[in-house]
Amino acid sequence: MSLLNGESWAKVWTYRSTFLLGLKNTALLSLSAILLVLIMGVIFGLFATGKIKVLRGVSRVYVEFMQNTPIVLQLCFLYYALSFSGHSIGILPAAIIALGVYHGAYMAEVFRAGIEAIPKGQFEAAQSQGFTYLEQMIYIILPQSIKIILPPMVNQIVNLVKNTSCLYIIGGSDLISVTYSFVTSAITGGAYGPAYTLCGVMFFLICFPLSRLASTWEQKLKLRDQQTVIRTSSKRRRVVGM
Repeated sequence: MSLLNGESWAKVWTYRSTFLLGLKNTALLSLSAILLVLIMGVIFGLFATGKIKVLRGVSRVYVEFMQNTPIVLQLCFLYYALSFSGHSIGILPAAIIALGVYHGAYMAEVFRAGIEAIPKGQFEAAQSQGFTYLEQMIYIILPQSIKIILPPMVNQIVNLVKNTSCLYIIGGSDLISVTYSFVTSAITGGAYGPAYTLCGVMFFLICFPLSRLASTWEQKLKLRDQQTVIRTSSKRRRVVGM
C-alpha cells in the first residue's frame, strides 16, 4: 500500500507493540553477539600477531573462511543442517553464534591491524622488562592501540546490527522478521510501505548514532595526534633555541 495511506499507518500504530518487540529482540541479539565478537576478535587477533606459527595459521584460515562465505549460509548451516542431523541449537543461539563468529573474523583483523601499528620498539622495551607476551598485550600494546581500533570496531558493530536482518531466514523474532510477519499476516497484512518505513527508521535510529560516534572518535583522535606533534615540535624548538 501507498506510504500516504492513512488506514495503513493507523494499522501500524495499532500494532506498534509488535515493532517495539522486534526492536527489543534485535537490540538483545546484537548485544549478545557483540560480546562474542569481541572475544573472538581479541583471541584471533592475538593469534595473528603472536610468535607461534600454528596459531597464526589457524587465525588466517578462520579469517579467510569467514570473510569469504556469506553469513546467510553460515546461519542456515548452524540452524537447519544441525537440526536435520539431530543437534538443534535453537534460533537465538544459532543467530548469536553465526553473527559472533562471522563478525569476529573482521574484528580479529581490526585487532591485528591495531597491534601491528604499534612500533616494534614498544614490544622490545616491554620484553626487556621481563613481560610475557600476554602481559605485553594487556599492559603495553592494547592500551596504545585503542585509538586505532575504536573507529573500525564501531563500524563492525553497526554492520552486525544490520546483519541481524538475516535472522528472518530461520524464522526469528527480530525487527525484520516481525515486520515481514506483520505485512504477510491475514489480519495485519498489506501495510507494506508504512511497516517497512517504520522498520527502516528503527534501524536508522540504532545505526546512525553509532556511525556518527565512530566518525567523531576518529576525528578527535586525529586532532589529538596532530596537537601532540605540534606540542612536541614546539618543545624541541625551544630546547634548540636555548
